[in-house]
Amino acid sequence: MATPRRAAKAEPSPLKGARVLLVEARFYDDIADALLAGATRVLEAAGVAWDRVTVPGALEIPAAIAIALAGAQARRRPYEAVVALGCVIRGETGHYDIVAGESARALMDLAVAQRLPLGNGILTVDTDAQAWERAKVDRLDKGGGAAEAALALLRLARAQAPRRRPR
Repeated sequence: MATPRRAAKAEPSPLKGARVLLVEARFYDDIADALLAGATRVLEAAGVAWDRVTVPGALEIPAAIAIALAGAQARRRPYEAVVALGCVIRGETGHYDIVAGESARALMDLAVAQRLPLGNGILTVDTDAQAWERAKVDRLDKGGGAAEAALALLRLARAQAPRRRPR
């Protein structure tokens, strides 16, 4: 298995006042719980406010994000970043390819079109054992990794935003 090779992490800049949307698919409840534990640990450590939306499966995640973003914007309480969590395990039919590919494509489309900091924590694996290896907080912690990715992109977005000039 490939493992990441990373330099020492610098202390991340604070994300004061950030609101994050966390959307989780509960098709595999036990794996979803592990992904959620990792993501919420990272969000809480960063001190950001977050809301959780639950959907049945990975294919529903992009639509739920779009709906929640529109509702939050209408209420003038926009989300600055999104974390998507779920799991797709290969079965005996081609349904896996559709769910894995289309959910990832739709998330990328949303992120790019809306310039949305988004961490994709939808596992796409062949076996239950692979899912657990990636989901557990004390193993690969892909839920935490998705939250870290969303927050890193949020920091980038904030750094790139035009600065307000005093009048």
